[in-house]
Amino acid sequence: MQTRLHVNGTTHHLDIDPRTTLLDALRDHLRLTGSKKGCDHGQCGACTVLLNGRRINACLALACMHDHDEIITIEGLGGPDDLSPLQAAFVAHDGYQCGYCTPGQICSATAMLEEMADGWPSHVTDDLTGATKPDATEISERMSGNLCRCSAYPNIVDAILAVAAERTRA
Repeated sequence: MQTRLHVNGTTHHLDIDPRTTLLDALRDHLRLTGSKKGCDHGQCGACTVLLNGRRINACLALACMHDHDEIITIEGLGGPDDLSPLQAAFVAHDGYQCGYCTPGQICSATAMLEEMADGWPSHVTDDLTGATKPDATEISERMSGNLCRCSAYPNIVDAILAVAAERTRA
């Protein structure tokens, strides 16, 4: 099946099986291996990418369903010489151990901060009508779909809090 994916600002034309997941298209056909295949059931978040600005589990999405959508992977957020604020914060706060979950964590946190800025409440949000205050409880709840087997959670939360605080000052 002919599929056109717009990934990290570049359009790619693929001839793939219609059953190919977005994750497999990214990793196996486009060689963008930052997004990881963890559980392959949408439960760990290692495959999280941004689809039209929102986070999704790429292992649960068929590539052919996202013709013309804007897809951003960890490679599209920044690279070694030009880290995104969250990538830099994960390094500064040691928000990774083995690094396997890190791309999904960073993609998820990127979208999560936008969700908070847009006023989306979570299960633990106290005031549903006001601005959401980024704190450890709020961030932990919103990031609960991203697992870290090394248990770097405190450092991940610290990294996200640092970026949220910087955004608040700006």
